[in-house]
Order: sequence, then structure tokens, then C-alpha cells
Amino acid sequence: MLPRLIALLLTLLMAAPALAVDAAALERVRQMAEAAARLAAPPGTRVVVEAGSPDPRLRLAPCQQMQPYLPPGLAMWGRTRVGLRCVDGVARWAITVPVRVKVFGSALVAATALPAGTALTQDLLAVAEIDIAAEPGAVYPTATPLLGRVLARPVQAAQAVRQTDLKHRQWFAAGDTVQLSLAGSGFSIGAEAQALSPGLEGQDTRLRLESGRIVTARPVGERRAEMQL
Repeated sequence: MLPRLIALLLTLLMAAPALAVDAAALERVRQMAEAAARLAAPPGTRVVVEAGSPDPRLRLAPCQQMQPYLPPGLAMWGRTRVGLRCVDGVARWAITVPVRVKVFGSALVAATALPAGTALTQDLLAVAEIDIAAEPGAVYPTATPLLGRVLARPVQAAQAVRQTDLKHRQWFAAGDTVQLSLAGSGFSIGAEAQALSPGLEGQDTRLRLESGRIVTARPVGERRAEMQL
């Protein structure tokens, strides 16, 4: 009996028309994405969410009630997806719906097209409202952190200058004496160490303490590094 029921259900599913998600369900998807995006968006920004449609090739069982949900591990930022499942129908199913999350805010952009290797100055930058979620990489609301930085790749006019566009700064060279800050639960101490490798921004480096012990730390400034204990 059970094999017959399974065969019948499979036949119904294969014969079912392409899934039609009504406007109300898509609006709930959009609202869920917008609520999640607002929680993560920086203060003073404006969030706009556009919901797409499921793959038209999907053929699923008819459903009386669809419920949106946030798939684990997916950020509501840029082009992403929101889950949609059937909670009242012939069969339970779950799909994802594409959404585009736009987060508009003020950021520094290139005042003109800038080639790779350009050292940034105030006159090369302008402030504009952009979709900061359009591409990966943090943007900069003020020019101060960008002045003197060098571009690792070209940036087009009116395009945001993002963290990923910048060359890593070298805070110290191998052999330099480095001030190391060691932080733990409720305490912080300082020590001197010798750099065994260059101290590049965003990359761990190896240091030798006065005791001879070799540790791994994160460069944070001119001849400075930090290590969590």
C-alpha cells in the first residue's frame, strides 16, 4: 500500500504546474529580509529590499500557506536569498527566493577614475550616497583613514573606495623591535618582541619574545602588534 501511495504522490508532483508564489508570500519574504537587514545596517543608512521570484522550473505540490524563513549562514546584504516553505499543503517543501538588499549611505568615492598605485589625497575623493551593500568590502564615511593610502586596483569615477581596494600597509619589517600588547580576561600587559616576518596589515606575523618564545600576533600600527591570550 505504501509504495502505491508514494508512487501516486510522485506522479502528482511531476504533473503539478510550475510553482506560483503569490504576491502576499513574496511581500512577506521582502519584509523579513528588510527587518534582518535593518538590524545589521550602519546607523543613518536607508535599506531597500527587492524580492525576486523562485526558479520558474520548480514544480512543487500545491500549498495553502507559505512561510518565509532566514537560511542559516546567509547575510541579508547585497544579493542573497530568503527561504520559503510550505506549512500547509499536500506535501511539505522548502525553497529559496532571491532578494537584493540595498543599503544606501554616505561614503567616500573616487572623484575621477583612479589607476592602481594611486596615493589617495583629499582632492581625489568626494562624498556621495551609494549602495554600500552593492559590493564586498567596507566603505569609508570620512577621508581621514584613506589619506596617503595606495590603491591596489583601479577605482572608477563615482565608485566607492573600499577596504578591499587598498594595498596592505606594512607596519614593520622583519628584525624590527615591536611593542607587543598581550590581552586576556580582565588584564592587558605589554612586552617587547623581535619581528621574525614583515608586519602586514590584516595578516598575522611571528614575533620572538625576550624569553625566546615565538608567538603569532596581529600588526595594528607602527611597530605595534596585539595578541589575545
